[in-house]
Amino acid sequence: MHEMSIALAVIGQVEEAAERAGDVTAVRTVHLEVGELAGVVADSLSFCFELACAGTVLEGAELVTDTVPGRARCAPCAHEWAVGMPPSLTCPRCAGGTTELLSGRELRVTRVRWDDGAPSATREPIVQER
Repeated sequence: MHEMSIALAVIGQVEEAAERAGDVTAVRTVHLEVGELAGVVADSLSFCFELACAGTVLEGAELVTDTVPGRARCAPCAHEWAVGMPPSLTCPRCAGGTTELLSGRELRVTRVRWDDGAPSATREPIVQER
C-alpha cells in the first residue's frame, strides 16, 4: 500500500513548513491535489494519513483531496480531451497516437491551515511541483 508512504511524505513536508514558520501549535487542514492518473486511492490515503498523524503536530488534521482530471493533447492536430479512466491516449479526433499528457499525474500539497500564536489564520506555505 503506497498510500502510507505518500501520507508520510505529506506529513513530513507539512512538519517542515510548520517548523520553518515557528510557533505552530496544530495543523487543522491539509489540501492535496491528486491526479486521476496518479494511482492513489483517496480513501486509503485518508486512512493512512489519519494513522500516521498520531503523535505529530498534525494529529486530528483533516486531509482534503482535490481530484485533478487527466487531460491530453494530440501532437499532430492539437486537440485536447479528458482521458478518463482507464485512460484513452489515442486522439478521438484524428486517431493520432502521439499525445502529451497535460494533467492527471499531480500529487502536491496546495494549502495548509494551522494554528499558531497569532489569531486563526490560513497559510499556504507549500507550493511544490512534483
